[in-house]
Amino acid sequence: QSFKLLGFLDVNSVPCSRESVLYGSVGSLVVGLGHFLATSRVRRSCDFAVGGFICTMLGYWFYCRYNLAQQRIRQRMLKEGMRNKILFEGSSLDPERKQTSNEGSNS
Repeated sequence: QSFKLLGFLDVNSVPCSRESVLYGSVGSLVVGLGHFLATSRVRRSCDFAVGGFICTMLGYWFYCRYNLAQQRIRQRMLKEGMRNKILFEGSSLDPERKQTSNEGSNS
C-alpha cells in the first residue's frame, strides 16, 4: 500500500522519505507547541510549526541521503575487494602470498 505526499511523491518507494516525513511531523509538533507555550499566539505558532516541519524534514532528508550514499560507496568498495580477492587468490599478484613468501625467506 502506497502513500503519496502532495499527490506525486510515493513515500514508501523513495529512500529516506518516510523517515523524513515522520521526523518532520514530530519537529513540527515540538516547535509549534513550544512556541505556543512561550508566547500564547496561535497563528504565529502555526507558522512556526510549518517552518519546523520543513526544516526538520529537509535536514533529516539530507542527513539520511548522505549516509545512504556513504553506505553504497562502502558496499561498492567491499564488492570490488571481494571480487579482486577471488580473482587474485593464489596467483603471483596475491598480496598475502607475497607477505608469506617474504617472511619465509627471512627466517
